[in-house]
Amino acid sequence: MTDVEGPAYVPGHGLLKGRTAVITAAAGAGIGGATARRFLEEGARVLISDAHARRLKEYEGELAAEFEGVAALACDVTDEAQVQALFDTALQLHGRLDIVVNNAGLGGTSDLVDMTDEQWSRVLDVTLNGTFRCVRAALRAFRDGGHGGVIVNNASVVGWRAQVGQAHYAAAKAGVMALTRCAAVEAAEYGVRVNAVSPSLAMHPHLVKVTSPELLEELTEREAFGRYAEPWEVANVIVFLASGYSSYMTGEVVSVSSQHA
Repeated sequence: MTDVEGPAYVPGHGLLKGRTAVITAAAGAGIGGATARRFLEEGARVLISDAHARRLKEYEGELAAEFEGVAALACDVTDEAQVQALFDTALQLHGRLDIVVNNAGLGGTSDLVDMTDEQWSRVLDVTLNGTFRCVRAALRAFRDGGHGGVIVNNASVVGWRAQVGQAHYAAAKAGVMALTRCAAVEAAEYGVRVNAVSPSLAMHPHLVKVTSPELLEELTEREAFGRYAEPWEVANVIVFLASGYSSYMTGEVVSVSSQHA
């Protein structure tokens, strides 16, 4: 039996009360924006970032009208200086850092035979290298802070499963999974947990712009529930991984998917 209408929104329960978080690619309607809202609902203080400064400022205002403890700073994760400035700002604002959610990623569709070096490199630089830069900055902050912390990376089921036109994105997301596992082993020394979520199809306006209607229909048909995930459904799993409920989990990649093929 399917539930095509989707579930009811889950209210906050204070799972992240008093915690401070940095969330990348969080300017609005996608998984990052949903995660920022869920974190605030769970009691966290949040510094959101995105490469799109205008959309980021608008979303900051939207969140600030409802919650305390939200700030924003534009950041392009392909620029090391901007990444470092983001983490420095988080520490300046709150004096400590507890959670980092690395959501920044770039997709696109191109058959490998026609893919250019620039297309390949751009997706890898944002999606994998950008996650690396942020994980590195987070680990340095957590190591120096001496109080542990949590990192949650955003991977994708295409890191496990083949999909036409997605060689660059799949390679990048598989890299994020491997980075998560290796970082977790190293981070344990500092009392830091590193996990990842691996969504299948979470619908948001940007995805509609870069994906054909035919492919979206095909992907939706693969989902056992007969529908795509709402971004907040993925954000709920990120909340779990950021909270004390997952205190013995590290190096794991959690599938947020109902795909059956």
